[in-house]
Amino acid sequence: MRSSCRSVSLLLILATPTVLASQSPFQAPCNSGPSASSAKEFELEWPVKRVAIIGAGLAGLTSYRELTEDGFDAHIFERDSIPSGEWHYTDERPFNAPIPNANVAVGDFEPTLPPAGVQFPYVEEYHNMNGTWCALQRKAFFAPRSIWKAMKTNGVHPAQEIRGFPWPKNTEWFTPSPKVGRYLRAFASWNQVNSNDDTTAVSYNTRVELVEKRLDSSGKQIGWTLTTKKLEEISGGINRATWNKEHFDAIVVASGRFNTPNMPAIDGLEQWGKRFPNQIAHSRQYRDAADYAGKNVLVVGAVASGHLISREIAQHAAKTYTSVRPQRYHAERPTVSDYVRLIPQNVSIVAEIKRFHTPGASIQDSRIELVDGTILTSIHHIVFATGYRYGFPFLPEYHDPSLGKNGEPAPDAIQPIVTDGSHLRSLHLDTFYIDNPTIGFVYFNTALLTFSYAEYQAFALSMVWSGKAKLPSREEMWKLYHQRIKDVGYGKQLSLLGWRIKEMIQFFTEWLNPAAAKHGSRQIDGLSFDVSQILDLWLRASFGDTWLVRNVTIPAAGFAPATNDDSYEFPDIDF
Repeated sequence: MRSSCRSVSLLLILATPTVLASQSPFQAPCNSGPSASSAKEFELEWPVKRVAIIGAGLAGLTSYRELTEDGFDAHIFERDSIPSGEWHYTDERPFNAPIPNANVAVGDFEPTLPPAGVQFPYVEEYHNMNGTWCALQRKAFFAPRSIWKAMKTNGVHPAQEIRGFPWPKNTEWFTPSPKVGRYLRAFASWNQVNSNDDTTAVSYNTRVELVEKRLDSSGKQIGWTLTTKKLEEISGGINRATWNKEHFDAIVVASGRFNTPNMPAIDGLEQWGKRFPNQIAHSRQYRDAADYAGKNVLVVGAVASGHLISREIAQHAAKTYTSVRPQRYHAERPTVSDYVRLIPQNVSIVAEIKRFHTPGASIQDSRIELVDGTILTSIHHIVFATGYRYGFPFLPEYHDPSLGKNGEPAPDAIQPIVTDGSHLRSLHLDTFYIDNPTIGFVYFNTALLTFSYAEYQAFALSMVWSGKAKLPSREEMWKLYHQRIKDVGYGKQLSLLGWRIKEMIQFFTEWLNPAAAKHGSRQIDGLSFDVSQILDLWLRASFGDTWLVRNVTIPAAGFAPATNDDSYEFPDIDF
């Protein structure tokens, strides 16, 4: 028997209670406080019944459950062969990250479309020309994930529990990645959308190549059209690609944040990447610390994956260095310094890289200059734990890299969602695309250490698309959005959740639950007090009580940065 309310375990970052004014559907949390409410409501321009979900990781699976519980006809598209998204570990490594970064619109993959005018489904077959070509094609298509063999969750498992689907008793608090993958696949099975389920509600080995507006005969938008590509191996090692077109009323983008690697714009790095392709890697290619046994390794970046990889490699390498760039903007804890304190004493913390000198005969003979004038030599491998950029290759018209981080589009232009890749734009509550709220984004914030937040965003999409909850007018949504830009600016801070999580959860519950009660439908609970206490103790032990951890000074904090942008370290993993 299902309760009308939902109990959700949630990461509480602050132990001290935060008291907010009562929120209406027309007020959104922002640094300057709630704005005045509007008398107008946004009205959907067409009814939403059929919804496409792009991705079968945590966000996609959670969205599927929320939408189907409200009676929507939801369909998941997943390019991998199984669900679990980022938590599907394989020994296979991704291809080298491009240096310099690829255009953010195609940073993850470059969509392939069938010839114009063909009938759907359209099929092509590819033969194994040199014995490995088809395997490489499949690898490029599904893209091996960025988790590594010994990886564990960054947060304790009570924060990473899906409502109504508890972890088994005695699960490790810092859960190994294979168990997280199995947990998510079990959740998929519970909802009958695993790869071995007899269902038409999910398409595995299927990548969304293009999302475009669906227009009627008068040119008015009435929904969305997806062009999809399924790639599968058939007998004899032959690959078969099948393209299709399908129509939907709304789209949930749940494709994850960890698809488009960021390589910093450091002088000389491009030449090193060409000269030493097997010694320079992005952290998404990292699999096993034992691969670096007896070597001298430089890890670039110390936040999230950087400090974890440094700790692991230091157990095997002859010498480990971690290059750290000081915090260039005001940030709430944990800061870069907090993460650096978790790096063991046998790792040398060094300054930001200024430039890579002209490559020598080998990488060991080549020179790396730091901003404080230090020269590093005898390095065997470099691992760039410099994060990921946002990018959605299937939404090309909503990217505008020409704007960079701070550029503003023309008022009559399509308002971009992605510019330089450091943040997402034009979203209400980081979820609804303001100019067309029938496309929504789930679980794309940074500094997010809980699975539960995806449920709130997915519940909001379901409530709005069913007509039970209302958004403010488009004008009011833009007003709230521009107030947040005024408060925090563009860049990494715009998509940062961090300390806002309590405020956002309270807002979602106070907005959505009265609407649900009015329609006699299910509601969603707020913060779990027990879990919040557990996690507060964990956060204090990890970052707050400095006598428990290493005391450090960030090298060269007073030196000018080698790059004037945010490219040295973009948002990284938050598990």
